[in-house]
Amino acid sequence: MTADKMSQFAGIATIPGDPLFELVARYKADTFDKKVDLSIGAYRDDTGHPWVLPVVKKVDSLVSSDPTLDHEYLPITGLADFTAPAARLVLGKKSDVVKAGHVASVQTISGTGANHLGALFLARHHRSKVIYIPDPTWANHRAIFENVGLTVKTYPYFDKATRGLAFDDMLAALEQANDGDIILLHACAHNPTGVDPSQEQWTRIAEVVKRRNLFTFFDTAYQGFASGDLDRDAWAVQHFAQLGFEMMVCQSFSKNFGLYGQRTGALHVVMSDPAARTAVISQLAKLQRAEISNPPAYGARIVARVLNSESLFEEWVHDLNVMSSRIIAMRHALRDRLVQLGTPGTWDHIVNQIGMFSFTGLAPELVDRLVNEFHIYLSRNGRISMAGLNTHNVDYVAQCIDKVVRGN
Repeated sequence: MTADKMSQFAGIATIPGDPLFELVARYKADTFDKKVDLSIGAYRDDTGHPWVLPVVKKVDSLVSSDPTLDHEYLPITGLADFTAPAARLVLGKKSDVVKAGHVASVQTISGTGANHLGALFLARHHRSKVIYIPDPTWANHRAIFENVGLTVKTYPYFDKATRGLAFDDMLAALEQANDGDIILLHACAHNPTGVDPSQEQWTRIAEVVKRRNLFTFFDTAYQGFASGDLDRDAWAVQHFAQLGFEMMVCQSFSKNFGLYGQRTGALHVVMSDPAARTAVISQLAKLQRAEISNPPAYGARIVARVLNSESLFEEWVHDLNVMSSRIIAMRHALRDRLVQLGTPGTWDHIVNQIGMFSFTGLAPELVDRLVNEFHIYLSRNGRISMAGLNTHNVDYVAQCIDKVVRGN
């Protein structure tokens, strides 16, 4: 190519990188011996290292040594031995909608792929092109929905004063939605706030959804990981299914299996008429074929073996409790240390929130000090990953929070 020829790509603007992943890169490059990573949503053990679940390690060995397996393509809709038990896991083992054939399930590129495929399907086939998402929500939600042409609106979710759920404001906003509009709901362990509705509040949300004839779009990335109880974490999804709502459920196995890099997920479409199931699956397959063609096999094979084996399933439940219990313990440890230090403000919200994240309420300028002066890496909105805390660093983190809150 000659030097004087203008590139056809010359007018493309450079956009900033993803703030979260840039923060992670900055943490990795930091040589400070007390640095703490509270940014990324991935489980760490008490030594601060990634944890391969014992049951996953066992099944990984079984899968890799199975002489009957090969590396041929999966079907476009994925591994049936994975998608069928995945649907039962989130919708309930005795779910009537599963038994009656009201569910169309497709394997996806983890929860992100499920959100994208579901959104793309709705953009093509749903009568409303408007989706309401909570404010705040997972940073990728808006981009996913806008990229497929949906109009994104928000509803209030987090109450900054109480650091809890802005429930009345949330219901009021949903009452203003038009007939058929789509509503995104986090099934449990809301990201980034860690604030979930109670079962009574979920019941009232369902009443509004029914009255306004809204279409529910559930995102569930933390089933079993939030409370340690799989059915408790899926209560909202199962309640909506029992009420007969048509809906979509995006399901990820990154967190609760520790399969972050395997990108294992599923999209489940629950419909009132099982006669539409074949058509829905065919349209999902058409969309998937044009984008990824076939989903990856390895992670799905690991999850499938666990979900289809009673003994392996029990081992997995134990591993889930190890992770969820340690995170709950770290919530109490951080709250207790801040109270002991007499840190200005109230900190009970840390233990009242649930799941991997806590919305601390720390202002951006305080977060900047934590990052720049004390090498504690967290999102600028004050969200911390509780999994990044451990018995070796929680005192340091609490002491630094105390300093920046006091302005020392």
